[in-house]
Amino acid sequence: MSGTLYLCATPIGNLEDITLRVLRILKEADLIAAEDTRNSRKLLTHFDIHTPLTSYHEHNKWDKGRTLIKKLEEGQNIALITDAGMPGISDPGSELCSMAVEAGIPVTVCPGASACVTALALSGFPSKRFAFEGFLSTQKKEREALLLSLKDEVRTMVFYEAPHRLCETLDALSAAFGGERKAALCRELTKKHETVLRLTLAELSEHYKEQAPKGECVLIVGGRNPEELEREARMSWEALSVSAHVEKYVSEGMDRKEAMKQAAKDRGIGKREIYALLLEEQKE
Repeated sequence: MSGTLYLCATPIGNLEDITLRVLRILKEADLIAAEDTRNSRKLLTHFDIHTPLTSYHEHNKWDKGRTLIKKLEEGQNIALITDAGMPGISDPGSELCSMAVEAGIPVTVCPGASACVTALALSGFPSKRFAFEGFLSTQKKEREALLLSLKDEVRTMVFYEAPHRLCETLDALSAAFGGERKAALCRELTKKHETVLRLTLAELSEHYKEQAPKGECVLIVGGRNPEELEREARMSWEALSVSAHVEKYVSEGMDRKEAMKQAAKDRGIGKREIYALLLEEQKE
């Protein structure tokens, strides 16, 4: 019978945020796989946990992953932890979880602290719907392409960033979304010097160019106003004739009736008005 892979959340700052269940699993597991054994050893020492520890990180995730899967198949229970927060979110834990699922090995989560939801709740931004983007690519073209695709995102967006790349990222976000876009920069979450700056992207960029950031950062960026997007779309359609507007949708696969309905919606008028305008254009 195979063992179980436990995805165990660890504190993102304040050690009191660890759960009783995580402490029990870390003590009872046959092995703990950690992203950084030096960092994790401090946590285990603090809670007097002496379970064997092994490294599992971005640079060994495939070879070590196969080794861990074999141990699980042999019946060992393994607890996976990251440097801080929930394993499998913006770290190689997701690959190990996928490998275990594919091998038919039981996987369960011992939930706890998460920088993403902690910062989102703290930001004051709408949280009913949000888009988690994690760390942006270090490749400029890839990063620009992603940000371009998010330019008109109406949901609140969550980004992770290292302090040494924060200013570059804020400038890239300002270029893509506009420097006036509202944002909240959350640092040192749950720690003594926890700070939240609620400014525009341009203001955050200026602030951190004058004062170098420290500690891991979570950046919450407000989405576009849906009403503003609708107004912009309506204005763009006004440059087209009504017939060209309808034909655009027909060319995309809509039947003519649906195309007329959509064109009317875009322009904020009724279907009868669209029909009348089409007749007028035909007469001209």
